[in-house]
Amino acid sequence: MVRLVLFDVDGTLIRTDGAGVKAFARTMTSTFQCPSGADKIKFAGRTDVSLVRELFALNQIEPTAGNFRRFFDCYPFWLDHLLERGGGGVCAGVRELLDDLRALPQPPLLGLLTGNIRLGAELKLRRFGLWDCFETGAFADDHEDRNQIAVVAKGRGSDQLKQDLRGDQIVVVGDTAHDVQCGRCIGARVLAVSTGGSTLEQLRLHQPDWLVEDLRAVTAEEVAGS
Repeated sequence: MVRLVLFDVDGTLIRTDGAGVKAFARTMTSTFQCPSGADKIKFAGRTDVSLVRELFALNQIEPTAGNFRRFFDCYPFWLDHLLERGGGGVCAGVRELLDDLRALPQPPLLGLLTGNIRLGAELKLRRFGLWDCFETGAFADDHEDRNQIAVVAKGRGSDQLKQDLRGDQIVVVGDTAHDVQCGRCIGARVLAVSTGGSTLEQLRLHQPDWLVEDLRAVTAEEVAGS
């Protein structure tokens, strides 16, 4: 039986009408007084830290600890501002699946496995009333590499449940090839959903355990193995 279900954020749980990308661009412009270059890089499935490192390289900014701190001190303010002004919404089937998972006789622990920094994930999910649905998680604050974030998420879930979780007791839900890869890194089963930037055909190439257009196509019982 599945004991831990880990969800990606952007494109899996919610869409923010590009607020994150726009906040990156505003932060680069306001903090470092340079064109951001955010339109030249691919954000889907990446970690915030790796994205900032790439933007620094594009703008010949030294990737020092101080410069990363300057960026992430400013970024949440722009993100919050743009989330309040922007559109977006919760992806189809998300609220129902979360409610149904929590209503199971033996509900799994629900967590986040995301490339967002923790505060970024919180701002995005609070905007749509989802933050309090999750009891654990791992973020870009924990590691720059998405696969290592998955390792941290598995460890935190194990600690909270007070058992050493096997990979087959974990499901990772995500919308990109990066989500499939990081799920495989910890031996988890993967539910891939095409509500983000990847098509069903693109995701199928990475052989997830489930492949659906949106989360209305699966039940809590199927995901949790009940």
